[in-house]
Parts: sequence; structure tokens; C-alpha cells
Amino acid sequence: MTAPKTAMVLAAGLGTRMRPLTDDRPKALVEVGGRALIDHVLDRLAEAGVEKAVVNVHWFADRLEAHLAARGRGPAIAISDERAELLETGGGLKKAHPLLGDAPVFVANIDSVWMDRGDAPWADALVRLWDPVKMDACLLLATREGAIGFEGDGDFFLAEDGRLTFRGEAASAPFAYMGVHITRPDYADGGPDGPFSLSPLWRASAAAGRLYGCVLDGDWMHVGDPQARDEAEARLAHAR
Repeated sequence: MTAPKTAMVLAAGLGTRMRPLTDDRPKALVEVGGRALIDHVLDRLAEAGVEKAVVNVHWFADRLEAHLAARGRGPAIAISDERAELLETGGGLKKAHPLLGDAPVFVANIDSVWMDRGDAPWADALVRLWDPVKMDACLLLATREGAIGFEGDGDFFLAEDGRLTFRGEAASAPFAYMGVHITRPDYADGGPDGPFSLSPLWRASAAAGRLYGCVLDGDWMHVGDPQARDEAEARLAHAR
């Protein structure tokens, strides 16, 4: 399976947990280690061979569009405009489908920064596992231990073949979704009009045995609030 050449970058959120850093900018433009969050993600996607990224915009949309226009490096950017209504993850993917084409795509959040630990780039395991015949989505996961900025109880259990089941009633689960996955661009097309999350779609796919994942061989930083931003900056500085 070849790596997707197109990506959906979910950058339209309000960033309320990141305030006051988002009082004058979208969360995507909060800087970590001297680079905007969205540049961290776009640069990692470019490394994986992505040639076009569709970015949705809402909060401080003009400022984000200006930043993207001035980037001066790939991938090529197309804008999915959500100024009129913030559509969440599922609604955002559904609206962007005409810009994404018909081949499988990466879908990426902008609040994750990560560093590879092993020899294989982050996307390799994800691309190797992805099989559109038997999967609806293939998620990149991180272990809860050692993750920076993630304080939840975990999202998933992972079978040997890569199949995912949700934590459900369990007190905790070993793996968390770290913000990147591969799916079909029409995956959310059957969702309702207006805003909706991808989570119910993932739950339905998991129940049908069609949600898979693999674990990042590296360090994951979930940059969700100012404290996590500071911790991520310290981790990046230590790695230099």
C-alpha cells in the first residue's frame, strides 16, 4: 500500500483550553519550539510524502490563511472554509471531501507534536497496516506512559492483528489516539448535516471489526493547554 498523497488537517477548533495563548490567534498558530503547531504537523506530513493538505479554518481564519500562504514550502494547501459554522471532526471531513479526492487520506489534528525513536518514520507502520478492504480507519496510537500533556485513562485496547476495541467500562486502557489516522475521504459522508464528531463513526467501525491501529515508536506530546505547551517545549529543547 502506498502512502496517501493528500491529508486533511483539522485546524478549525476554538482552542479554549489553550487560552490565553489563543486570545489573539487560532490554536494552530500557537508556537512550540519556535514553530507554529500547524507547521509541525504539515512538515511531518510532507516528510511522509503528502503533496496536498486540506486545512479547515474557523477561529481567526484570516490569520491562519495568511500564515499558510506565506509558508513557502510543501505540501500545497487548500482551504476548507468553516467560518460560517464550526463542523467538528466528522463534519469537517465531510465538508472537505470534494477537496480531498477519492484516494485514502491522512487525517491529522494540530495539537500533537511527536518525535520518532526508531529507524522507521512514523508513517511507515500506519501505511503498512492500512487495508481499505477490511478497514474503515487505521489510527496511530501512543502508549499512555511517557506521553506529555495526556492525562486521560486511555482510549483503546489493541489486538495482535491491529484491531481496536474501545475502553468501554474498563478503568483504563493502554493506548491513546495520538492525532493521526488514515481513512477514506468519504468515511464521514453518511453523517448528519452540520457539526458532528468522528467518534461515533469510529465506535460503529470498531463494533464491526473495521477499526485498526498501530503504536508510534517515538515520543508523543499532546499540546492541549499552556502547561502542556511548556512541557513540550522543554522536551524538544532536551532533544536538540
